[in-house]
Amino acid sequence: MMKLLQTTICVFCIAITTALAQQTPAHIPQTDSLQTTHPDSVLFTNFNTNLDSLINLYYVKQSQYWKYLNRPPGEIASTEVPDFSSEIYKQRIAEIPTVIPLAYNEQVHSYINVYAFKRRSQVEIMMGLAEFYFPMFEEVFEQYNVPQELKYLAIIESALNPRATSPVGAAGLWQFMPATGKIYRLEVNSLIDERRDPVKSTVAAAQYLGTLYSIFNDWLLAIAAYNCGPGNVRKAIVRSGGKTNFWDIYYHLPKETRGYVPAYIAAYYVFEHHDDHNLWAREIHQFPVNVDTLQITQRIHLQQISEVLNMPLQLLQDINPHCRTGVFPYSERATTLYLPMNYVSPFLQFQDSIFAYNDSILFHNKNLMASPGHNSGTGLAVAGNKTIVYYYVKQGDNLGLIAKWYNVSVQDLKTWNSMRSTKLSIGKKLAVEVPSEYRNYYSKITSMSLAQKQKLTRPTAAQKNTVAVAHTTTAKSPNNQTTIKQASDGKNYLYHTVVAGETLYSIAQKYDDVTINSLRTLNNMGNSSKLSIGMKLKIKEM
Repeated sequence: MMKLLQTTICVFCIAITTALAQQTPAHIPQTDSLQTTHPDSVLFTNFNTNLDSLINLYYVKQSQYWKYLNRPPGEIASTEVPDFSSEIYKQRIAEIPTVIPLAYNEQVHSYINVYAFKRRSQVEIMMGLAEFYFPMFEEVFEQYNVPQELKYLAIIESALNPRATSPVGAAGLWQFMPATGKIYRLEVNSLIDERRDPVKSTVAAAQYLGTLYSIFNDWLLAIAAYNCGPGNVRKAIVRSGGKTNFWDIYYHLPKETRGYVPAYIAAYYVFEHHDDHNLWAREIHQFPVNVDTLQITQRIHLQQISEVLNMPLQLLQDINPHCRTGVFPYSERATTLYLPMNYVSPFLQFQDSIFAYNDSILFHNKNLMASPGHNSGTGLAVAGNKTIVYYYVKQGDNLGLIAKWYNVSVQDLKTWNSMRSTKLSIGKKLAVEVPSEYRNYYSKITSMSLAQKQKLTRPTAAQKNTVAVAHTTTAKSPNNQTTIKQASDGKNYLYHTVVAGETLYSIAQKYDDVTINSLRTLNNMGNSSKLSIGMKLKIKEM
């Protein structure tokens, strides 16, 4: 299904006024004299709107975002703006380790000028926010087997602003239209808009990008189709006589898409070579990097959480951008509530008080929140490593048997379902809290025969969900690219083997107590951030 983004935002869209010259064998338009073109007024206005909204977010306004996070002290003045020749740009882009075919030409150069020269402070704020978003993007993309370097598309789509909205109605970090969002199981209604949910929208983006690649078998064409839809890319291929290289079909694509791919390449380059351009992440210290999730099935107002737990309401609103009105409605499917890690335990401890606090004042239209026949109770919230499944009572069932099948207690079943007695009626729907990683296993129980249920035991590791993204933290952990061996100095070090798309930043995020600077020092890299596929990096002494 095509993504309906005909005039949605292209973050730094530059009007392309210089004719493209076909070159062989690379088929990349090039020129010896590169000049910056002027931004398209409408699309550039959309980007500025998103940036204004980004800078007005609570965690940005409350932070000293004029301060730097990892900038090396004293080497170069923060106001200095380096410039480089076309040959250097071309060489650097060619040496970036990636499975995506990157090119350098005048169009890419014009976007580099915007990122590295005209909007430097905004880029550095986005780099600060990337400290939170990029590790999450990389984790999801790895899970769905799409290149991690596609994370830079979010720079083009939304400027890393989860509240970004286009004039035609696309929304969120990945700018999904409502119809496309629903195809990828994103709930969109007047209260909840999961296109703005950072995790769920990233899962949808990974799935959609994977689908587009399966259609075109080329990542640049997949990126182009993400912007204008696969139908427009197919038309461009036909009009070009069947050519399947992005630069060969360039003139046959919509104007915005002609800028979209060069903008992506430029963003990729600038973020990879930020140090060469004296660009460094700004400190967004109010941003809650360590975030956990709760699954909410009962209505709740963010103001209830704010006032009972004494946390800023605007912070709650900004880390839950998918909650449009501040209200989480009743939902059988459950809705994700994001909380800073240090507030999760207090929430679970005081959730009865939170659900009851000012309920009659905050909820004027109860018909909007309630489901017919649903027990009011105190609501049901579960920690990020738990989820809710449902069981429908059959003849011969009792709470003791049901509790045994789900490996829970009878009292838990009564509490979760606001039951005062153990009496059951056939067809009654029971909510059961189970580990998220075994959701698929427990979800099947309600459709099993009695004989099958009598054979149930505790699930094994082999019965874990094949796909589960339920816990959203930025906890660092090594992966299977690591080895421990002795170096020439006689010390044992943990080594990491570089794969396509990795950067010093992304590698540092995978390990505890590791920074970009410590990697450079340990590997005698000076101020360089250059990596090559297969390179073995010392991570830390063991």
